[in-house]
Amino acid sequence: MSNIKDDKWLYTISPKRKLIDLNFQEIWRYRDLILLFVKRDVVTLYKQTILGPLWYFIQPLFTSVIFTVIFNNLANIPTGDGVPSFLFNLAGITSWNYFKECLVGTSDTFKKNQNIFGKVYFPRVVMPLSTVVSNLLKFGIQLMVFVGFYLFYVFFRDASVIPNISLLLFPVLIIIMALLGLG
Repeated sequence: MSNIKDDKWLYTISPKRKLIDLNFQEIWRYRDLILLFVKRDVVTLYKQTILGPLWYFIQPLFTSVIFTVIFNNLANIPTGDGVPSFLFNLAGITSWNYFKECLVGTSDTFKKNQNIFGKVYFPRVVMPLSTVVSNLLKFGIQLMVFVGFYLFYVFFRDASVIPNISLLLFPVLIIIMALLGLG
């Protein structure tokens, strides 16, 4: 048998010593794998459907219309000072969908991908992280739809909804939703 020293190994796999022990350098090394899993998640989600990626647009719009009819028209629940009810519901649905999809997707990721974990080593956090990033792409598309409707209401409907300084905290809110959805 040959004597191989520890410094000849490319990777040393060792158990974690702390409760939260994230090695960001290792995650950065596997960024291509994260992007590969993101592409897989985005492509396979609606590949077998008739409308395909149009569901990214249709789902929040239909849900917002239903919420507007039920809560604002039938139940007469107000949305605030000059805030259009459809815009209010679309903002809530878009944010909730991102958090919900992250939480549901990451909670099942280890069970769905257990065959991959047994074949090759990579950091286990890559799988839930790729789910959060793929949902971030979907959230970005739905956010553009929201911005389009916002501009429509501001320019053509004279809605009194103006952005304020708290809009600068929106990226922080997205990071918090992603971290909470990551688990």
